[in-house]
Amino acid sequence: MSSATFEFEANPSPVAASERTALLENPGFGKLFTDHMAMVRWSDAKGWHDAKITARGPLSLDPATAVLHYAQEIFEGLKAYRMEDGGTALFRPLENARRFRESAQRMAMPELPDDLFVGSIEALVKADRDWIPQIEGGSLYLRPFMFASEVFLGVKPAAEYLYLVIASPAGAYFKGGAPAVTIWVSDHYTRAAPGGTGAAKCGGNYAASLVAQAEAIREGCDQVVFLDAAERRWVEELGGMNLFFVFDDGSIATPPLGTILPGITRESILTLAREQGIAVREAPYAIDQWKADAQSGKLVETFACGTAAVVTPVGKVKGRDGEFTIGSGGPGQVTEALKAKLTAIQRGQAPDSHGWVHRFG
Repeated sequence: MSSATFEFEANPSPVAASERTALLENPGFGKLFTDHMAMVRWSDAKGWHDAKITARGPLSLDPATAVLHYAQEIFEGLKAYRMEDGGTALFRPLENARRFRESAQRMAMPELPDDLFVGSIEALVKADRDWIPQIEGGSLYLRPFMFASEVFLGVKPAAEYLYLVIASPAGAYFKGGAPAVTIWVSDHYTRAAPGGTGAAKCGGNYAASLVAQAEAIREGCDQVVFLDAAERRWVEELGGMNLFFVFDDGSIATPPLGTILPGITRESILTLAREQGIAVREAPYAIDQWKADAQSGKLVETFACGTAAVVTPVGKVKGRDGEFTIGSGGPGQVTEALKAKLTAIQRGQAPDSHGWVHRFG
């Protein structure tokens, strides 16, 4: 199903062009939204149907709507970029489509076909292309999501679902543009366990991380990092990003998949690093080893990565047992080089030998 399949219902009261221009000068992250949204319904009887682009607006939900009680909900995040030649592009949308299907499997939800996933995003971006900020680093953040919309009370997979895509003009993810972030080691809360939903992109994972994130903020940190649920020893990921470690021998390491989210930015960085001849390990890394390596100088850089923040240096790690600084406490050479390479490909400023950039419109 392509973007042309979507019926278009124009927003009768779009934001005025002059107001939109003023808003896009400093969009922040996740606070502004475009004029339209994509919507597709699913039911046992009809399958996927009623695909349309319509005015973005409130949803009307019955108090017994299944998602409100049993949390059958998944989402994705990706960005649309304005290319230097005036075109528009997405970065690896088929990987987001694949992960969306895998999340649906884990949450006992219907799988959205890849062409419908990509088609919905193309249709929305075409409708709201003027919302892509032209500021340095600006993009249009896209949030596809699906939830159980059947009205019933009972612990079983729902028979009806609603899939939507909304779009938000985006600037910097972290406020203030800090050169590096400080993270808090959670020693009480965990994010996921073997057999759980850690590898699925579902809202419950993020809800469970919020109390730990609030603790991190109270401790003067930007983000929280979680340890494994079994031993509380092995570093896993941040509340919304994967982690990488850079060593003095030039090698890099990242925690293995299983209970963490298989990040698309993570996988892209692994590919780019290997192409540059960097030795890469996907292996467990203990919190006490992280501290020891940072203090000895063996570990020279740490960075977090994800769709929203792209690549973000980690300068300091704090916990109840003290704190330690990584390298100089600011961005490192390997981190900056990988970020530059990745963002150049995303924005069409460097050759795309992998076919990662999906141009349209």
